[in-house]
Amino acid sequence: MEHKSESGLNAVHLPAPTAWPMVLALGIALIVTGLVTSVAVSLLGLVLSVAATVGWFRTVLPAEAHVMVPIVDDQIPVVSARHAIQHLPIGGIPRRLLPVEAFSIKNGLEGGVAGGIAMVVPATLFSVLKYHSLWYAMNLMAAGGFVSWAGQSDSFLAQFHLQGLLAALAIHAVASLLVGLLYGAMLPMFPRWPILTAGFLAPLLWSGLLFSTLGFISPILNERIDWYWFVPSQVFFGLVCGFVVNLHAKVRTRQFQALPFALRAGLHSSMDEPQEETRNEGHEE
Repeated sequence: MEHKSESGLNAVHLPAPTAWPMVLALGIALIVTGLVTSVAVSLLGLVLSVAATVGWFRTVLPAEAHVMVPIVDDQIPVVSARHAIQHLPIGGIPRRLLPVEAFSIKNGLEGGVAGGIAMVVPATLFSVLKYHSLWYAMNLMAAGGFVSWAGQSDSFLAQFHLQGLLAALAIHAVASLLVGLLYGAMLPMFPRWPILTAGFLAPLLWSGLLFSTLGFISPILNERIDWYWFVPSQVFFGLVCGFVVNLHAKVRTRQFQALPFALRAGLHSSMDEPQEETRNEGHEE
């Protein structure tokens, strides 16, 4: 609804802005986070939720708060920094960049298996050199899924536990296969720098994401993980996984089958015809 503001300009009657919904969302998130971390976190979330609920209700009851927002006619120019590229028509349809070749799902799974096996080498080396045990890194990974292991000592994690072995194998296998599928889909997008992308860029981005969220996912891993060993292990995984995936030949996609037969056969006569016509017209003039 439009109204005349005090300055005489047209204005819109809108609900007053409030930050209480965001505070309430933060409080609920802290309550849930405290279920796997600490009771103090849940208590803090409860206090924020109650305060946000009271503050939000006071902005709408007994009367909803409103503000007058003046209408300003701004002309925003739309400017693009991209350069226009003229494409030659193919069969009357403009050319498009299509993924005509890609790695198969099997290639991604094989790369994930190879990278997962290769990653065991630096993880075992870390366990032996720092804790004189073959099982510490494995048990540390399994501890992320066992709440009862959160307060265990390093000597406990250095011992062999069948439960920890099975849990670590399951977690490592699932994570390796999923990352392998990701590499199989991602590597065709970067054909010029596959080693840089697979071996360094993707592992560093993944490690940075874990560094910022591991405190919520697994507090025990966040306390005891050695990032000087973890990051090189991720890079080692990426190099091996990317190498194995790139060993396979790419398969044709449905987009390739949809192209005209002349393009699939390597004949580009349909692209040359407009150029020949243009040349002939120029000579006639």
